[in-house]
Amino acid sequence: MTCCRSCGAQRLDAVLFLGDQPLANSLPDAAGSQRKEPRYPLTLALCGECSLAQILETIPPEELFSDYLYFSSFSDTMLAHARESAEELIASQNLGTGNLVVEIASNDGYQLKFFKNAGVPVLGVEPAANIAAVAEEKGIPTRVEFFGTECATRLASEGRVADVLLAFNVMAHVPDLNGFVNGIQTLLGPDGVAVIEVPDVFHLLQGREFDTIYHEHLCYFSVSALRPLFARHDLQIFRVDELPIHGGSLRVYVAHKGARKVEPSVDRLDERDREHGLLDGSAYRELTRRVEKLREEVIGLVDSLRADGKRVAAYGAAAKGSTLLNYFGLGADRVDFVVDRSPHKQDRFMPGVGIPIHKPSRLRESQPDYCLLLTWNFADEILEQQDEYRRAGGKFIIPLPELRVV
Repeated sequence: MTCCRSCGAQRLDAVLFLGDQPLANSLPDAAGSQRKEPRYPLTLALCGECSLAQILETIPPEELFSDYLYFSSFSDTMLAHARESAEELIASQNLGTGNLVVEIASNDGYQLKFFKNAGVPVLGVEPAANIAAVAEEKGIPTRVEFFGTECATRLASEGRVADVLLAFNVMAHVPDLNGFVNGIQTLLGPDGVAVIEVPDVFHLLQGREFDTIYHEHLCYFSVSALRPLFARHDLQIFRVDELPIHGGSLRVYVAHKGARKVEPSVDRLDERDREHGLLDGSAYRELTRRVEKLREEVIGLVDSLRADGKRVAAYGAAAKGSTLLNYFGLGADRVDFVVDRSPHKQDRFMPGVGIPIHKPSRLRESQPDYCLLLTWNFADEILEQQDEYRRAGGKFIIPLPELRVV
């Protein structure tokens, strides 16, 4: 990329280079592990015009998402978040049988099922055919396609206008931001509300959450960067909530311009970002040094443990785990294996580093002395699940936001 994905300005300043990385959700199987995996540069940059943080590289979406391995319903935290979100929206928007909820990137239907169970008609739009098939099996009608202006125009022409339009953790994946937002404007009913969750770049910087950067995540958002993007398409942010999920996210409520009263939360978070240097770029200047310091700390700890004869495994074959392992240089010579709850990831290998992925039960069976928690954003849930391993003497290394052993 040579110009901003949102405003088109040619003022992109590189702020963090994470080396050449494999595709984080492309987990080789036994045969694939023998092949040389493709690697691509991974560089975070900041737009000097609209302050949108974004990576400079774009991998074709068809290569990233057509056969996807991330199923949201394997996380208890995600399911609880989905249920609470649905209950709140059904009540606040007074949804019933005469309304339509559309979700973009609906995954396996884990979110829409709560609306469907409450009698609210739903429609999912999901580009990964293998995941959409799982949603259909659950009774969630799902279109297999990428969302944008064309998709929205087609749905609107069929009379499918959304009273509530959900886009949770998808905008960061979109290469054509303006086409995506224009699609929202097209599909959203006159009094409808779009509810969008995105990674909050404020928390990425505060917690040095560099591992949330991978090729699928093209952008990292602030309220300050989002407002002009929506305004460009006659939409308006009227409310913003801060959420702890995924290490810090923003839930943005959007309506047609002038349709809803703008709440104080919008200006408050805009000002927060301004005060912390997200707009002038000063907040990004120390990021590389802070990430390098963390790498030295984690590698030093793992090498020290292994020098003392301790065994180290890892938990969570998530995309962020791939970024961390590859950037830190933690391969099979330092980490014995990774465990993950998703059967779609088990018996495969971590991208780029060749560490085998097993069922979580392997942790108790093998009882390594330490387990590096790659999915640190679900720490509470996983520590509770692995209580037996911990009571048997196992310890977790939690790398972020601050390195600690529990």
